[in-house]
Amino acid sequence: MESNVPKLIIIDDEPNLRYSLKKSLETDSLEVVTAATAESGIAAVREHQPDAVILDVRLPDMSGLDAFSIIHELDARVPVIIITAYSTTETAIDAMKRGAFEYLLKPVEFEKLLTTVQNAIDVSLMSRTPAQFGIDSDGDTSADQIVGRSQAMQEVYKLIGQVAPQDVNALILGESGTGKEMVARAIYQHSRRAERPFMAINCAALPENLLESELFGHERGSFTGADKRRIGKFEQVNGGTIFLDEIGDMTPATQAKVLRLLQDGSFERVGNNETIRVDVRIIAATNRNLLQMVREGTFREDLYYRMSVFMIQLPPLRERPEDIPVLAEHFIHLLNRDMQKQIRSIAPDAMERLKHYRWPGNVRELQSAMKHALVRNVGEVLTVSSLPDTCRDIRPVGAEKHRSELDAENIRNVIHDLLSQDQHNVYQELHSEIDRILLPEVLNHADGNQAHASELLGIARSTLRTKITDLGLTFEKRLKADSDTR
Repeated sequence: MESNVPKLIIIDDEPNLRYSLKKSLETDSLEVVTAATAESGIAAVREHQPDAVILDVRLPDMSGLDAFSIIHELDARVPVIIITAYSTTETAIDAMKRGAFEYLLKPVEFEKLLTTVQNAIDVSLMSRTPAQFGIDSDGDTSADQIVGRSQAMQEVYKLIGQVAPQDVNALILGESGTGKEMVARAIYQHSRRAERPFMAINCAALPENLLESELFGHERGSFTGADKRRIGKFEQVNGGTIFLDEIGDMTPATQAKVLRLLQDGSFERVGNNETIRVDVRIIAATNRNLLQMVREGTFREDLYYRMSVFMIQLPPLRERPEDIPVLAEHFIHLLNRDMQKQIRSIAPDAMERLKHYRWPGNVRELQSAMKHALVRNVGEVLTVSSLPDTCRDIRPVGAEKHRSELDAENIRNVIHDLLSQDQHNVYQELHSEIDRILLPEVLNHADGNQAHASELLGIARSTLRTKITDLGLTFEKRLKADSDTR
């Protein structure tokens, strides 16, 4: 084979995999060298100066990630494709944080691997140069409580690993209960600010008139009840990271102050003209459609683009059902310790109920369901009878299919009506039509209690209020008085 063709090194301790990959990938235009250990693989990198490397995480003589760092010290620009059959949150994040070109789970789909190798070699041929600096491996690599082996979550881990070491703002999108704060904490823990403060603020949990004061502080006498000076969260967390959950619930005035802070790192306390400067990384999250809010004029366009430098979209639990068993077992393990229980396993029929339930409240609802089940369960096997009614009373598959077919037909009729009216925002209109039916039913069931209704819906109370207002819904004749709406 010609010496000037691109070279690929495969480092894996499975002889059958090495053989099959070499046989499948090697051509007249690609030379493939294999190694069974980290040490021999590193030696091959020194000798052959490859254009790309495929590296297994688990090797007999050394961690694949440690080998990755050594390879990067030898040649910082060589793309390294990490493969593993034993994925964990920490491993995926750490690999991408260290600069892995890609992170793939075994068994690897050949077409995907081939495309990845071709892309890696293209990048290498364009930009490969010797390394100038070593890898900083002193960061905090403790595992975060994000659980999931699905492909959707592997993509999330990659994104966390990519954005964490970069000192840029990040926006996390996802439904209520998908784990947005946990992702924010993972970004913080793997960042260069990990030794500095971290603070989480739920913008929807504070009254509108107090959020600005909470974030930026106030002077004594600046408003009724301000009996002493208050240092805001941005000052308290100076040098660190602040997580702004439900950023879509900010008032225009607060949005403007956050925008200015993002632009030049400065702000004034409420009731004071003195400019304060801070160095803070902002990670924000929302379960609302910010782009739609920008179009409607309820969220600043300039703030949206400042915050959306890097976005992570979290999948709802119903879109990653393969993670439900491992999540359920994870929560049982934690709750066994906290509640001094000894649940050893989940009965097969109980697991089937969990896997077929839609989980509108996502991971948070599953965690609550497991806690409910542990309180009720007797014995070491978690049974169907201990599950909450919502997931215990799942219809048989046949009945569920019949109901789904009827629902689908009704939805198709609504879609056809919207299209016949030449609607250009069918997606939003369909959601609105569903909300017009759904919200009154849930609120009636909750006797008009918006706090209870928001729990049933699996959304924030502020989100429920916004939907009621946006749709012009009124319930005076049907609901009890609710002090939460005042």
